[in-house]
Amino acid sequence: MATEVDTWSTNAPQADGMFSFDNNLAEANHPYNSDEDVNEAEVNGNWTPQEKALHEARLKAKAKRRLRKSSSRNSTSESFSESGDVVGADPNSPKGKVNTNDRKSRTGKGRGLPKKGGAGGKGVWGAAGMVYEDEEPDVRDPNYDESAQGDTVYATVVPEVDERELEKMVNPIVQEYFEHGDTKEVQMLLKGLNLGPHKYEFSSLAVSLALEGKASHRELTSRLLSDLSGKLLSQSDMARAFDKMLKELPDLILDTPEAPQMLGQFIARAIADHILPMSFLDCYKGKVDCDHARVALDRAAVLLTMKREMMRLDNVWGVGGGLRPVKHLIKEMNLLLKEYLISGDVAEAEHCLRDLEVPHFHHELVYETIVMVLESKGDTASHMMIKLLKSFWKTGLITVDQMNRGFERVYNELPEISLDVPHAHSLMESFVDLCYKESVITKQLRDACPSRGRKRFVSEGDGGVIKT
Repeated sequence: MATEVDTWSTNAPQADGMFSFDNNLAEANHPYNSDEDVNEAEVNGNWTPQEKALHEARLKAKAKRRLRKSSSRNSTSESFSESGDVVGADPNSPKGKVNTNDRKSRTGKGRGLPKKGGAGGKGVWGAAGMVYEDEEPDVRDPNYDESAQGDTVYATVVPEVDERELEKMVNPIVQEYFEHGDTKEVQMLLKGLNLGPHKYEFSSLAVSLALEGKASHRELTSRLLSDLSGKLLSQSDMARAFDKMLKELPDLILDTPEAPQMLGQFIARAIADHILPMSFLDCYKGKVDCDHARVALDRAAVLLTMKREMMRLDNVWGVGGGLRPVKHLIKEMNLLLKEYLISGDVAEAEHCLRDLEVPHFHHELVYETIVMVLESKGDTASHMMIKLLKSFWKTGLITVDQMNRGFERVYNELPEISLDVPHAHSLMESFVDLCYKESVITKQLRDACPSRGRKRFVSEGDGGVIKT
């Protein structure tokens, strides 16, 4: 009986108006029919309470999702149809189609603001008023490309000069300086060398070469050190160089016996030129064990005491070579010849002539030698002078040009010399013959010697022929 009632309740036709409200509500909540809806209508009372509660929760969640979809579809009904096409647009037109790649939201949600406030992003300049600073590339950056970091700049790197090669590179520079005397050229050459911590040794090498050279070389070296001071060399470098020279004096004496006195003069000149500090000598008081170094320091102290009123010891090396006045050179050569006539030392006379450093003025020595022979008495002076000229000729100290020029000057002035020396012509002829025999002069120079002609009158024994 109960079964029949249940069957009737489910399959019996319903009258018009029965369950109308319930059916409309079901259609509103369930606009789409599915298999799950049919199964939900067939729920019987055989479920447990837990299954029933779970089933009800599922139904509520599904109803909420459908309600959310229907509300969003109604909010866009003015712009879009149910199928998603633009209202009033031709579906076959390209402009009427919705761009599927457009990132613009189609849900109508959002605040309507641009993404990120209009700043940042790809292909944009950034926010208005934003100032970007230059960022230095980071070497540790994985994308760092060394070849793309601007133009490559190549710098010339000069390797540091080795201490063993320093002397080979400095000696030619100093020797050339002794020839041209241009300190600016030396400064330019030194700038091209990377001397590094050994630059002080340039001063010691220059002084060592000057000790073995002439007085003019020592004067040039003092000027060079003065010009380089403050530009390439400091006072500490100069002090270090001279300290090294004082320690090397025992070795320098082997080649230059007068090295201690000369080094003392170098130190005095350097202090006067403000190359070395005034306290340089005070640092060595009571601390010097070497006798040669003590001699050099004493020499410098004496010169500074004598020349205290002079700021520069310009004449410590004398006036070099052609810078001396002619009268002074003539006086020096006369003194040289007089000392030779007294001592007879040819080597000393040669040394004195070389110290004058005037090879272009050696013709004056030849001239003074011949005049001294003509004014002397006896044959001793002529033989000694021929010996001296022969020695100078063999050593090459007096050249052919200087020898010829000296004799020619005497030939031209012989008439004036005859006023003081009546027999000058005959003495000159005999002296020229001796010089030719000793191979001091050439045959052309001997034949050029003037002879004083004498008038010979006709005598009875001559046969009426004038003697020649």
